Amino acid sequence: MVKVEIDEGSGFCFGVVTAIRKAEEELEKSGRLYCLGDIVHNSAEVERLREKGLLTISHEELKDLHDVKVLLRAHGEPPSTYELARQNNIEIIDATCPVVLQLQKRIKKSYDETIGDHPRPQIVIYGKRGHAEVNGLVGQTSGEALVVQNVDELDLIDYGRDILLYSQTTKSLPGFHEISAEIERRQVAGNSFKSYDTICRQVANRVSNLRVFAEAHQLIVFVSGTKSSNGKFLFEECKAVNSNAKMVTDCSELSSDWFDGIETIGICGATSTPRWLMEDVRDRILDMVGETDTVK
Repeated sequence: MVKVEIDEGSGFCFGVVTAIRKAEEELEKSGRLYCLGDIVHNSAEVERLREKGLLTISHEELKDLHDVKVLLRAHGEPPSTYELARQNNIEIIDATCPVVLQLQKRIKKSYDETIGDHPRPQIVIYGKRGHAEVNGLVGQTSGEALVVQNVDELDLIDYGRDILLYSQTTKSLPGFHEISAEIERRQVAGNSFKSYDTICRQVANRVSNLRVFAEAHQLIVFVSGTKSSNGKFLFEECKAVNSNAKMVTDCSELSSDWFDGIETIGICGATSTPRWLMEDVRDRILDMVGETDTVK
């Protein structure tokens, strides 16, 4: 008998849940809403909402819109987006995650406080270059913040200046601590260095829980969109403790030969993976393996 279990800790974080709720509330009223970028990095969920009337647009397309409503997703946006909306008489439905919004305010405060006779410290952000959240953070510094993705990029930092280090909210804690320790080691004597752990604990705490879940099953099926940085990171955490881990975007990518001789199957996903999609994968596995014991 095969046991199939969905990880209760997987799925949307509260920021994504809030963004989708706001989108659905507006769609129920008007049947049409624009969203700046994919509301979540999962194509199946984006398509579900598109069928309800949510239209995904780019920043270039935003410039041509006037007198409409636009949802800003959980990742957040730089000040220039709000200014453009004001100029084009666009009503913003702001679904920026509270954790991201608080980080934006902290970075802007740090940047603004350094204006004057004092040389401005270098603001460094540990994150993925070009990521929507990171673009919003860099925007708080008029584009001056330096983004570093790993230790190899720390040579880009000017150690002749004071340094302030922040992190994208969804990066890993070990990675942040490694970056912070290395910058501190390299900093020139007489110049200050301060690091601020701004990683979302709802996301960070998933790692330890997910590793326990992955170890408890013979096979892990990880469900995630291909655009999700968080999904790629969490999948690697699963593989670190369970080499028999497979990543799929939906149930169509399942292969029956994965289940030969397997008695326990765990299904989990990224912070951008909807619960209904993991349930679809579970139901398809049940069909493929026949008689099962499902843990819900």
